[in-house]
Amino acid sequence: MAEKLIKIDFSQPPEAHDCIHNRWHPDIPMYAWVKPGDDFILECMDWTGGQINNNDSADDVRDVDLTKVHYLSGPIGVEGVEPGDLLVVDILDVGTLEQFQWGFNGLFAKENGGGFLTEHYPDARKSIWDFNGIYTSSRHIPGVNFAGIMHPGLIGCLPSKELLAEWNKREAALIATDPERVPPLAAPPCAETAHLGQLKGDAAKVAALEGARTVPPREHGGNCDIKDLTKGSRVFFPVYVKGGGLSMGDLHFSQGDGEISFCGAIEMAGWIHIRVDVIKDGVAKYAIKNPIFKPSPLQPNYQNHLIFEGISVDESGKQHYLDAHVSYRQACLNAIEYMKKFGYTGAQAYSILGTAPVQGHISGIVDIPNVCATLFLPTDIFDFNIDPCAEGPTKSVKDNKDIPVSYWADK
Repeated sequence: MAEKLIKIDFSQPPEAHDCIHNRWHPDIPMYAWVKPGDDFILECMDWTGGQINNNDSADDVRDVDLTKVHYLSGPIGVEGVEPGDLLVVDILDVGTLEQFQWGFNGLFAKENGGGFLTEHYPDARKSIWDFNGIYTSSRHIPGVNFAGIMHPGLIGCLPSKELLAEWNKREAALIATDPERVPPLAAPPCAETAHLGQLKGDAAKVAALEGARTVPPREHGGNCDIKDLTKGSRVFFPVYVKGGGLSMGDLHFSQGDGEISFCGAIEMAGWIHIRVDVIKDGVAKYAIKNPIFKPSPLQPNYQNHLIFEGISVDESGKQHYLDAHVSYRQACLNAIEYMKKFGYTGAQAYSILGTAPVQGHISGIVDIPNVCATLFLPTDIFDFNIDPCAEGPTKSVKDNKDIPVSYWADK
């Protein structure tokens, strides 16, 4: 039986735990040390630290304090690991907790982070998903049931002081190009809500001023939201500090490629079982800039898909030059409009694309002026046939009530 290195008291807030942190900073002490070859288990809070409840109101999604997230378990130091090494992480298993057999998906208000389609869906919404073994369904989105591939949305190593300074410099420069933008262009340090694990006192106050927020992926890994990083995967992380400082959290029960609604997966509290090893001087040996990984042999076995295309022409008809972001957005919007023909609301269809094991691909990126992006929607997740036919679509989702919504103006 693997040792449980981190066990969380879910009756207490994340700030009561020194095994949890919500910023990246090289001065955060290692919570525990292990040896190469060791395997162990970490419990993780959901990414908001318990701010979201299992109910039929979206007020909590509207009111989430995003300066506090993500809450990560760690950091874990590995003996003998030095900057320039590759930390090898095998994800052996990921699971739910007995007291949390449910998760949530959120569409965030435009004023509080937004999402991939925030101009179309600017209000806060929430759907609750119940777990039944490897399957999940939602009382807020009828007619769908699918197998999840549980994975950590966020996993990475501590940055060096030099790398942290580079992050803050380049992201501050981006924010300065449009400082009043809603949602903002990036998430700068926020000392008031920083929680730095075992780092306390004046040292913690200093680190809080520059600690990097956990919102984006960066060179060390971080919030990459790769749905295929499930049990059976192996990840190779570049190391920047002695011991590596591996942390993880933001566990997902299931997610579509892109996690398009920002809180786009089925978020959950849970546990993760990993094994660590090291490749000495691996960064130079393999010219590593960002982590690389080997996917798991496990995945939901959905063979039947409808594939929606999108090109680099936006909703207004404006032509863009080889813009993959615009193309994938169009593929998503095309899929949403299609699902609406079967009785779903736009918000429900949007949530399906964020939570179900949807595949996103860049299918063509050289044929000027349009990128062809594609979205693979598994058709077997539906309780009814959604394939096109001569008779036209049948409204199979009847007397449908939309997922809960909360308006920013009501705060």
